[in-house]
Amino acid sequence: MRILIAGAGATGGYFGARLAQAGRDVTFLVRAGRAEQLGKGLRLTGPDTDETVPVHALTAEQLEDRPYDLVILALKASALESVLDQLGPAIGPETLVLPFLNGMRHLRLLNDRFGTDRVLGGSVRVVTHVTADGAIRQVLPLAEIVLGAQPGGPTARAEAVGRELSVPGYRLRVTQGILTTMWHKWAFIVASGVGSILMRASFGEISAVPEGQSFIRDVIAETEGVLKAAGYPASESSHRSSLEMLTQPGSPFVPSLYRDFTGGRDHEGEHLIGDFAATARGLGVETPLTDLALLQIRVHDRAKAAAASSPTVPEQE
Repeated sequence: MRILIAGAGATGGYFGARLAQAGRDVTFLVRAGRAEQLGKGLRLTGPDTDETVPVHALTAEQLEDRPYDLVILALKASALESVLDQLGPAIGPETLVLPFLNGMRHLRLLNDRFGTDRVLGGSVRVVTHVTADGAIRQVLPLAEIVLGAQPGGPTARAEAVGRELSVPGYRLRVTQGILTTMWHKWAFIVASGVGSILMRASFGEISAVPEGQSFIRDVIAETEGVLKAAGYPASESSHRSSLEMLTQPGSPFVPSLYRDFTGGRDHEGEHLIGDFAATARGLGVETPLTDLALLQIRVHDRAKAAAASSPTVPEQE
């Protein structure tokens, strides 16, 4: 199976490197600068690993008119439409598309473009980030892919993709309830984003102070209220998993959304938290904590945009 991974960042880079290690036919689609970095291999680091994996990467200009069997989208939502416009030569009538994006808005876009019989649902869990020298650093040992056909979609082909992507380095599961999995992942990301943005701290730091765990429980309850109203109620196991992840003593965990937000980089606040808040309003669910975090994001982004557009005034002697 020929696989093209659009993006070699914290998510695509990690899973793609593991696939390449296992001998799968994987190519990364990246920008020119990243392609140059990957020419020297993709380095994976973490608590128990430091290895460089040889990988194959190319740019959009180098794509040949030869469709891939599977295209994995592992990029930020803000880049999705522009990347889709570049993918023409890579996608044929039998190509399956597997998004690793968070939230649900992207699925509507992909379905409109390719049809539900060509688009699989996907959800990943991995705590990684890209270091200054382009390596992928894994912060926690958690790494998982869940995928599946959408209702009425190609179940047998989804299972074949699952077999192809099952390699050492992470867990993989194929499910018939992929939409439920994606909704639950979205709610968890929103909860972690809201908590860290409001408190400006890791979840270990939040949990360590009086009332910190109570605050975390309130955030989780708020997002799970939206899940219930949307028809995807949290299960006991998913609730327990969220609670354990966000209240683990001493945990350094903060979501990538928070790192991007506080680091002054482009972030997915509107795509994830903004769309979640809008969905909640449409369902008639009040989300005061989510709305407060969204307000912080919008005030921050407006101030950042204003500063970027203001001319620099030289200091007077």
